[in-house]
Amino acid sequence: MWILQRFFKNVIKTNNFAIVLVSILVIAGSSLTMHLLEPDTFPTVFEGLWWTMTTVTTVGYGDVSPTTVEGKTFAMFLFIFGIGLIGVLIGKVVNLLSLYSKWKGEGKLSSKKTNHLVFVGWTDKTERAMAEILEDNENAQIVLIDSKKTNPCDLEVDYVQGDASEDAILLKANVLEAKSVTIFSDDMIEDASLSDGKTLLVASSVERLSKIHNRNIYTIVEIRKEKSIPNFSHANVDEFVISGETASRLLAKATMYHGSSHLFRQLTSRMHGDNIYEIAADPAWNTYRQAFHEILDKGATLLSSGKELDINRRLDEKIPNDAKLYIICDKHTYESKFKVV
Repeated sequence: MWILQRFFKNVIKTNNFAIVLVSILVIAGSSLTMHLLEPDTFPTVFEGLWWTMTTVTTVGYGDVSPTTVEGKTFAMFLFIFGIGLIGVLIGKVVNLLSLYSKWKGEGKLSSKKTNHLVFVGWTDKTERAMAEILEDNENAQIVLIDSKKTNPCDLEVDYVQGDASEDAILLKANVLEAKSVTIFSDDMIEDASLSDGKTLLVASSVERLSKIHNRNIYTIVEIRKEKSIPNFSHANVDEFVISGETASRLLAKATMYHGSSHLFRQLTSRMHGDNIYEIAADPAWNTYRQAFHEILDKGATLLSSGKELDINRRLDEKIPNDAKLYIICDKHTYESKFKVV
């Protein structure tokens, strides 16, 4: 017994590749040996493999078993060493799966996603934004970067733990292959200027990385103060969302125009009612007027071309080839009558 304990103790310490290799050799060797020792009982090597696998995995169907002294002797050897070896192998596999799950939860693994959405910073707003996106598209691929020791999110997203201003962390989130990077303001920092400064640091890191690798990374940032926008001039941020000031402006609009908050809430949420969607311009549309009427006939309203909301005053202008058209309609109309972008 002491010898067996020492033997299996050494086996457990052996590297995983060696255990897998030895296990394969034991199974293959045992299958061939049983076929050679008892050709009548095990007429093919596959029959020997069947018996070996049911033995070492302790299933033991009993549909076939050795009948000769030689076969039974070898079977006893396999009972002791083979089952123990496979037990160690299974234990190693379970341990690796457990370790993988642990590392994934702690954000230590690199994400292999492409054309995904990267979110930087965990806040209540981050969670709501993720839920909104997944509500609209359950197949959306999301990677979260934050400094917390374990993944704070219950949604189906990849987690990368670390400082988002470091290139190594951004590369672990595979930002070079991302559809966009959204940086949320740190709610733990009370001073708005300091919070925007941290956001600027992350945005600058993303921009520097994009230049090094000659990639165009679409960047969206949340800032606290509109006055901070000029500080981001060198970071080439594509979109700004002003958190506190935006809410104040919506409240002001609701105060002046009663009921307008319902419109804003509906247009910024996928949960109910009509929403804003992006569509591809039909090659047959020459002017905004033609696009406007054809979109209207399909049950939607043309809202803008990119960030330009004044197209209703330029209806006879030609639509640029790279135009991004935004419409207002319900989800069914969008998916059934327009080319989904």
